[in-house]
Amino acid sequence: MGGGARYPYPKHVWTPSGGWWTRPSNWKSNTAIVGLGIAAITYVTWKYSAAREHRLSDPIKPIPSQLWAKQYQDRQSQS
Repeated sequence: MGGGARYPYPKHVWTPSGGWWTRPSNWKSNTAIVGLGIAAITYVTWKYSAAREHRLSDPIKPIPSQLWAKQYQDRQSQS
């Protein structure tokens, strides 16, 4: 059920995905590094967006972004 034995493949062919039957030994650390990088970029983008969010009129119902938007945090501290 495995599709057969591994056959010889051309060694001179370069592929961006790593070639045939690749299994890098450090895939766990590579995955962790990429995950941390994505988390850091998401955090910075989130903070930048929350600091710059401004609504001209108040929403009718509460919305989740009111919890972290600077505009609404300033109002809560004033009252």
